[in-house]
Amino acid sequence: MCLIHADGYNLCVCVCVCVCVSLCVCVCLCVELFALLFVSVLVFAPQFGNTCYCNSVLQALYFCRPFREKILAYRSQPRRKENLLTCLADLFHSIANQKRKVGVIPPKKFITRLRKENELFDNYMQQDAHEFLNYLLNTIADLLQEERKQDKTNGRLANGSLDSQNNNSNAPPPSTWVHEIFQGTLTNETRCLTCETISSKDEDFLDLSVDVEQNTSITHCLRGFSNTETLCSEYKYYCEECRSKQEAHKRMRVKKLPMILALHLKRFKYMEQLQRYTKLSYRVVFPLELRLFNTSGDATNPERLYDLVAVVVHCGSGPNRGHYIAIVKSHDFWLLFDDDIVEKIDAQAIEEFYGLTSEISKNSESGYILFYQSRD
Repeated sequence: MCLIHADGYNLCVCVCVCVCVSLCVCVCLCVELFALLFVSVLVFAPQFGNTCYCNSVLQALYFCRPFREKILAYRSQPRRKENLLTCLADLFHSIANQKRKVGVIPPKKFITRLRKENELFDNYMQQDAHEFLNYLLNTIADLLQEERKQDKTNGRLANGSLDSQNNNSNAPPPSTWVHEIFQGTLTNETRCLTCETISSKDEDFLDLSVDVEQNTSITHCLRGFSNTETLCSEYKYYCEECRSKQEAHKRMRVKKLPMILALHLKRFKYMEQLQRYTKLSYRVVFPLELRLFNTSGDATNPERLYDLVAVVVHCGSGPNRGHYIAIVKSHDFWLLFDDDIVEKIDAQAIEEFYGLTSEISKNSESGYILFYQSRD
């Protein structure tokens, strides 16, 4: 028995069981007064390598309800050959349909598939949680697009025809539910200071990476992300109207707000004098509720309000060392997942993960990836 945590009407029981290949899986049952919730904590023994970067991201994603529901819906479809998505769907299905109060949910298949498909993760070293999140979301989107393409091809073959118009290889890939959930759009506006002509270019994103500064807030960081930049000297902008290089103002705005806003705080910076990356443990406040103010004039639903639902926290002083934990919201209370320890925490305790007000290189437990879910 790894942990028993009781608080009022809430009970959290955690059991850790060793299975083959020295893989440990911790399964946690959280019981509220009127609700039952089964939660899986993925824990790997040292022989299986440092996998907390994977654990924390999967725990956070499981508590992003739209993502979890889509994964479970995918699991109910006709079976396809094994890939990273099918392994993740099997894992989420095991969690969601666990009937026992305690039990074992081995994620060995998912990790094995991950290491088989990407050599970056095929080792025992600590990896970057943000890189893993990016890889996972893009891989799932690619797999869904490929499956849709294959289904259409099979359908046309079954009908005895191949419509070249519908088989246009130059057409952009169709959007998937990954895009429906996580994809937003940035618009890059450039205004020529000579003729005042404004040109804009849209760019899609699945998460936003923002620079961090000491003693600020995530709102401040987002505003800094959209600060106006002057293009001058050797960086002048080529204006199509003037047909020459001109000084210009450039700024980035959010044009389309995603259903789930994933914010990556750029806490790792390369230091020339040290010849390595070091961690910026700056204190950055992230609120439980968030509204974006750096939207474009033609933004869709610019007043959209977000609630914080999960945080991936980095503990340590550098990107290739340290530890990752996850904080998630469920049934209006917060849970902290730290390997085989699961505990209920107060919302106020989240402030402990804002970062430090002192030197940049010190060890800290600081928010690294924030997941905000839209209320509408």
